[in-house]
Amino acid sequence: METKLLIYPIVKLGNPVLETEAADVTEFDTPELHKLIEDMFESMYAAKGVGLAAPQIGISRKIAVIDISVGENPDDKLVIINPKIIHKEGKQSGEEGCLSIPGFREQVSRAKRTIVQAQDVNGELFEKTSEDLLARAFQHEIDHLHGKLYIKHISALKRDLIKRKVRKLAKAGEWA
Repeated sequence: METKLLIYPIVKLGNPVLETEAADVTEFDTPELHKLIEDMFESMYAAKGVGLAAPQIGISRKIAVIDISVGENPDDKLVIINPKIIHKEGKQSGEEGCLSIPGFREQVSRAKRTIVQAQDVNGELFEKTSEDLLARAFQHEIDHLHGKLYIKHISALKRDLIKRKVRKLAKAGEWA
C-alpha cells in the first residue's frame, strides 16, 4: 500500500476545538466539501486511524469519515455529515484510542449496535445500521462532533491521570 501523506495535522487533547460542539453543515455538494472529505480520508489513513472527525483537524463542522478496513476495502469508506444516533442497543467493551490522544488506550463501554441517521456529501438523508467495531467508530466520531472525547467514558481517576501525563508532555515540549 502506498504511503499516505498527512494533509491536515491532527489536533491534540488540550485544543479547545475538541471540546466544543461543532457547527452543522448547511451547504452540500460543493468543491470545497468534496476536497475536505478527500483530505480527511488521506489524513486519517496517514495517521492509521479508522475514523476522523473534522474537529480533529481543527475544523468545527459536523463531518466525520470512517473506514474500519483502514483503506483495504473501498466499500467500507463512509462519510457522515450532521449525524445523529437514533437507536442504540446492547453493550460492548473494548480498548479504544484516539488520534487526538496518541499513545493512550483505555477500555470503553459502548452500545453494541447502533442506527445512525446522517446526510451524505449531497445532503441526502440516510440511515446506517452498525454493529461491533463500526458501531464503536460511529459513537466515537459522533461524540467528537459534540465536543466529547472518549476519555469522558472512563473513570475520573483514569481521565485525570491521562490529562496529567499530557500536561507533563506539553510542558516538556513533546505534545503540540
